[in-house]
Amino acid sequence: MKPTRVRFAPSPTGFVHIGSLRTALYNHLFAKNRGGSFLLRIEDTDRTRFVEGATENLINVLKWAGISYDEGPGVGGDFGPYYQSQRSEIYRKYARLLLSKGAAYMAFDTPEELEKMRLAEKSARDPAPRYNSAVRLKMRNSLVMTQAEVETEIEKGSPYVIRLLVPENRTFEFSDLIRGEVKFDSSHVDDQVLIKSDGYPTYHLANVVDDHEMKISHIIRGEEWLSSVPKHLLLYEYFGWQAPAMAHLPLIFNPDGTKMSKRDIQTLGELPPGKVDPNVETYIKRGYEKEAILNYIALLGWNPGEGDERQIFSLDELVKEFSLERVNKSAAIFDIKKLDWLNSEHISRRDTSVLVSQIKPQLLDKDVEIPSEKYLFQVVELLKTRLHFLNEFLPIAGYFFADPEEYEPDAVKKRWKDDSAKLVLEFCEQISNLTDYNAGTIEEALRMVAERNNVGGGRIIHPARLCVTGKSVGPGLFEILEVLGKETVLRRLKKGAETIPTIKQ
Repeated sequence: MKPTRVRFAPSPTGFVHIGSLRTALYNHLFAKNRGGSFLLRIEDTDRTRFVEGATENLINVLKWAGISYDEGPGVGGDFGPYYQSQRSEIYRKYARLLLSKGAAYMAFDTPEELEKMRLAEKSARDPAPRYNSAVRLKMRNSLVMTQAEVETEIEKGSPYVIRLLVPENRTFEFSDLIRGEVKFDSSHVDDQVLIKSDGYPTYHLANVVDDHEMKISHIIRGEEWLSSVPKHLLLYEYFGWQAPAMAHLPLIFNPDGTKMSKRDIQTLGELPPGKVDPNVETYIKRGYEKEAILNYIALLGWNPGEGDERQIFSLDELVKEFSLERVNKSAAIFDIKKLDWLNSEHISRRDTSVLVSQIKPQLLDKDVEIPSEKYLFQVVELLKTRLHFLNEFLPIAGYFFADPEEYEPDAVKKRWKDDSAKLVLEFCEQISNLTDYNAGTIEEALRMVAERNNVGGGRIIHPARLCVTGKSVGPGLFEILEVLGKETVLRRLKKGAETIPTIKQ
């Protein structure tokens, strides 16, 4: 059986789109699931759209995500170079071969002549005329010019392109691994430019040549490339090559049902309602976990199978489970709330010692005094199910490292009653006598005070939480008090009982 070889072939034209990262992930998963190879190829032949630093940024995002490639920039391989801009002579060689076969032709049309053609051919039936069999014999190209005329234009240095000769009345058919049987009529296919006037190839020629030369077995790419398949199939036919298997991934939509586009943030000052940011770096900077992002984008179009309700996957689990057969045809909606949920789930399921190693540098950077490694472990263990982002840790956990300087006004108004100070001080005295200080004995002490005063436990729990944390919500009070330690708790309860009544006045 032919070895599995797939590629991720982005153009360095700006930031890394969420859809591009999903394409890279699916290629990676497919290759690893089948024991194959995953290549990174940089398609940088469109110099008008090239963005400096975009390639380096792309590679850094892949490294951050843990999507490793077996061949490509910085890794090497037997089929390089892996930058298309360094393979120009290879493409020109194949373009000359097409010309010699009569499968391509030179076109000397100026921009003005092309525009004149479009205006002349435009109609209600055909609002966007193509340069194809219907018009090519009316244009200035080597199909209608004599050899002498062609040579004269070349000698004059007239700019020209090389176009693919698409036959008339031809139906192109292929079986997409996701979409099934797909057909195209040649009347809807233009005589694609293969070599531009600047000597660089277009995506179409370079893509086909490289996929053949690099022995790609499967092409897994976005749905937007589906309309290009007829041109690619024709090139494979003209060259006498077997085309790789193809799979076109569904689009990713905004919540409002529109395509998740780079233009949303490149042309707009801010995202309007119903749109989400397509830039992967935005999510990295916000503090999303790479495991959560990969997990989420894997589910944007793929599912583990009928009856399988799992939502949480590691990268290794995705490799094991992934198959193109379970990729959907229909577009996926990007749901930021689900991504947030997955982010918190991945944090809460992580080993506490690992979280400690990730959180500790944040605290040190803020000059937060950490009583001990054991203490930090206890705090993280208590809070990890409440974290949506690791960078939220200090704002949420601040009271574990410093006495509260203020108390939530709304909570004071709602929870602090006329007898709260008395009950808190009585609770304070009760726990000061504890020899065995833990969550269980602390709770017993509070229940004793509540029973003695004929009140519910909440009448002490809420004021006590306010005194100790300054907040109205958080983990279980008794667990908080155990971790903080008796001395700290007694100090804060007394201070709260003295201070809060003066705030409420």
